[in-house]
Amino acid sequence: MKKENKESLLKKLVQFSFGEHTIIIVMSMVIGLLSGYANIIFRETMHFVHEIVFTGGSRLLHINEGGFYRLLLPLLPVFGALLLIPLFFIFRGGVHGYGFPAFLEQVNIKGGKIKRRTFFSKILSSAFTIGSGGSAGVEGPIAQIGGAVGSFVGNIFKVSGNRIKLLIAAGSAGGIAATFNAPIAGVMFASEIVLLGNYELTSFAAIIISSGIATVVSRMYYGANPIFTVPAYEVSAYEIPLYILFGIVVGVMAVLYIRTFHKIRDEFEKLKLHPLVKPLIGAFLVGSIGIMFPQVLGDGYKYIEQALDGEVVISVMLVLIFLKIIATSLTLGSGGAGGVFAPALFIGAMVGGSFGWVVHSMFPSYTSSPGAYATVGVGAFLAAATHAPMTAIFLLFEMTGNYKIIVPIMFSSIVGTLIAKHLYHDSIDTVELTRKGINMHDGREASVLSTITVGSVMTKDFSTIHEDTDIHELLDKVSESDHFYFPAVDNDGLLTGIISLQDIRSVLFEEDLKDLVKVKYIASRKVITVTPNDNLNTAIEKFTIKDLGEIPVVDIYDKRKVIGMLNRGSVITAYNRELLRRKI
Repeated sequence: MKKENKESLLKKLVQFSFGEHTIIIVMSMVIGLLSGYANIIFRETMHFVHEIVFTGGSRLLHINEGGFYRLLLPLLPVFGALLLIPLFFIFRGGVHGYGFPAFLEQVNIKGGKIKRRTFFSKILSSAFTIGSGGSAGVEGPIAQIGGAVGSFVGNIFKVSGNRIKLLIAAGSAGGIAATFNAPIAGVMFASEIVLLGNYELTSFAAIIISSGIATVVSRMYYGANPIFTVPAYEVSAYEIPLYILFGIVVGVMAVLYIRTFHKIRDEFEKLKLHPLVKPLIGAFLVGSIGIMFPQVLGDGYKYIEQALDGEVVISVMLVLIFLKIIATSLTLGSGGAGGVFAPALFIGAMVGGSFGWVVHSMFPSYTSSPGAYATVGVGAFLAAATHAPMTAIFLLFEMTGNYKIIVPIMFSSIVGTLIAKHLYHDSIDTVELTRKGINMHDGREASVLSTITVGSVMTKDFSTIHEDTDIHELLDKVSESDHFYFPAVDNDGLLTGIISLQDIRSVLFEEDLKDLVKVKYIASRKVITVTPNDNLNTAIEKFTIKDLGEIPVVDIYDKRKVIGMLNRGSVITAYNRELLRRKI
């Protein structure tokens, strides 16, 4: 009997097979573990660089003694920029600049599969930039490092399609969670930013597991204390309108941050200099600002803490708002490596502290101290700059451990995000993608359609009709063709209008008019066209203007020269084909 039981158990074990969801969960556990340790490696590397380059360099150059030696401060971030040069040749790309938009494009548009060298290039390049005093944060890089871990695990298990995208997001969640000791914020970051608002249950499970395990790893090494320790604040109900007003201020300042960031980045791109020289210029300028205002150097967490404690005077906070925006734009715009989260937290703290100082001076009996507004500003400004309010709300709560700020941060974050979106359509992460014609705002459909050009879908098998053709001849042509839309052309073959069966319906049963009416009299003169370089998302928008079935495709340089026709059905077919390709 015992022998039969053993054989039955063995048979069941042999027949047992893991389901797909079980495998995803196992991989998520591995990714969480690895991304947690990746965070430790990254932070320790950055701390080592900071101690050697910035702290050691300051002692070597006697910068802390002040006087003339203070003028040598720019040499420290410049040295960090010099360290990027060998990385440029070792990794051949992916070293310079703010790389998170390219990461989003790779995950959501190009099917994932992050290169393994990203793990090493982002750790070293960001550590060199931030550790030497560059104005940037670790959040963008750690999200990419975690994503590289997720991609690596996925490749080992031969995962592709949407599942590799999910694993990359799980790795990013683990990296963010471990960095901020904030597991919920890690989940929201991956869902709201990396996956563009995808809150599917299967995605949540993998991301939650990875985020939770990565946080456990981080807490075992660094402890479970919140990143920022803030005094206990009492928020009055009378202050809610002030926090709504603060949200408006935050939204405006966030747009200033986004515009300045990309404006300076554009100016550096225009410079006719070698790409390796530009980070040196940016580092020198940032170091020069740091001579008088060292607060702008590095991630600035120490000075955020001071603002939350109400220890920074308003005049300094007001100056630091603009200097930090400029310093961050110079660092990343010139080609330094790092992220924009930490600078956003810094700017938000200064904006909040300044606003709090003003309202507390006006209504001392009804308002909290400036530190309370600085605390809310940390999350609200991040929400407005990234258009990710849920991530910011949970991040601030977990970073401070203060539940009483939930209501004010909710109001300020939502209002700030709405104002920022109203004033400027893009977040700081999507400007570059929008410029490429990639729409990341309207979900998966728009993202997929944005990657397919009209030229790859249009048909060159089409018929034109001369504008002087009568209706009899037009009807003969329609009966011989599979098309229902015909571009009307002149003697030179150039577009003058477009005619469809809908247009000729009014004269279809008027026998006396058929010989008299020409195409040019009933053709639509306001022709909606596309070019071969337009993407299908743009084409879909134009289809819906008049509910058209076909649109003429015209030459890029001559908008009256028809080179093809785009059919709505062909667009849908191309979309489904691309969607299938990504799943495979």
